[in-house]
Amino acid sequence: ARRVFAHMLGAGAPPSEATITSLARVVAADAEGADEAFGLVSTMREKYGLAPRLRSYSPVLAAFRRAGEAGKAYAVETHMAASAVSPEEPELATLLEVSAKAGDADKVYEYMHKLRRAVGCVKEETAEVLEGWFRSDKAATAGKAEWDVCQVKDAIVANGGGCHQLGWLQSGLWTVQRVKVGAEGKCAGCGCCLASVDIDMEDTQKFADSISGLALERETKANFSQFQEWLEAHKEYEAIVDGANIALYQQNFAEGGFSLVQLDAVVTELRDRYNGKWPLVILHNKRIAKLMETASNRHLIETWRVNGALYTSPSGSNDDWYWLYAAIGLNCLLVTNDEMRDHIFELLGSSSFFYKWKQRHRVKYTFNKGKAVLVLPPPYSSEIQ
Repeated sequence: ARRVFAHMLGAGAPPSEATITSLARVVAADAEGADEAFGLVSTMREKYGLAPRLRSYSPVLAAFRRAGEAGKAYAVETHMAASAVSPEEPELATLLEVSAKAGDADKVYEYMHKLRRAVGCVKEETAEVLEGWFRSDKAATAGKAEWDVCQVKDAIVANGGGCHQLGWLQSGLWTVQRVKVGAEGKCAGCGCCLASVDIDMEDTQKFADSISGLALERETKANFSQFQEWLEAHKEYEAIVDGANIALYQQNFAEGGFSLVQLDAVVTELRDRYNGKWPLVILHNKRIAKLMETASNRHLIETWRVNGALYTSPSGSNDDWYWLYAAIGLNCLLVTNDEMRDHIFELLGSSSFFYKWKQRHRVKYTFNKGKAVLVLPPPYSSEIQ
């Protein structure tokens, strides 16, 4: 493989990322080839203008794991970060294993949290790495002797629940066992309940800022800024309602249309759940203008307006920006069956906190004999806690 690669270069044939990655994989398989493989990957941008990918780094990490070279494995991860490449479960499991074998408790803690953010349910191989660490002597002596209980509780809240990120606390042998979790999140081993984990405060603010920035670029700036100011003065809502999504639900039949009855059923159900508290319905003003032509609709809409339960997005706007920003900015529930996969949500990229936020905040719905049936987020999060 080395001779073929050298011949390519000698013939003036520019290598591709796939070519260098393939060579690095072959070289890394040699007992003494890890350093050479890392050299190939780490210099491909400088030498050939090529961006390494996750698959470029994986065999190098695996080689340093086999060699027990923890420091060099950390250097690979540092280079990955500089190349804007994020490790996934196999790479994080490799880093965890090499850290655990080196007895580096701080690095184990760091990679456990990276794993928590990247993965919901770990694979068997990763579980075995984690079990190996917690059964080790180093894990038993890694914790602090003293800590502030109030600080820990505050940190758990600030991090969205499920973890404090303050390092190892208390020393002693860990209890390691595989158990089942009940429907309500109760652990059959320790009896504690798993938390419903949200994105942390920092990510929530980043998410709100990204939505705001995109909306201000694509909407009439004055209109969306006015909505932000209005929302700042009305922060009491427990739920935001995607009005159009609900009113048009299963209305694709001959007599179907914009069903304000369905929307009212959802509003009523939410008020029943929250002791009479009104949700905020977001509707486009073109819908409102048409609905106001009917007396019964007009009465219902005026009732919502009087009680602060309706915000109408202006002409030329996309109401998706409004209900999404409101739900994020107020950190409350969002009632919609929208899977949030269209072009607006593609603009947000594949950010992990977007999907976690959706899991914890979106309320889906259906109807049974005219009554709204809300499907709330599960009582606990299926993730590392």
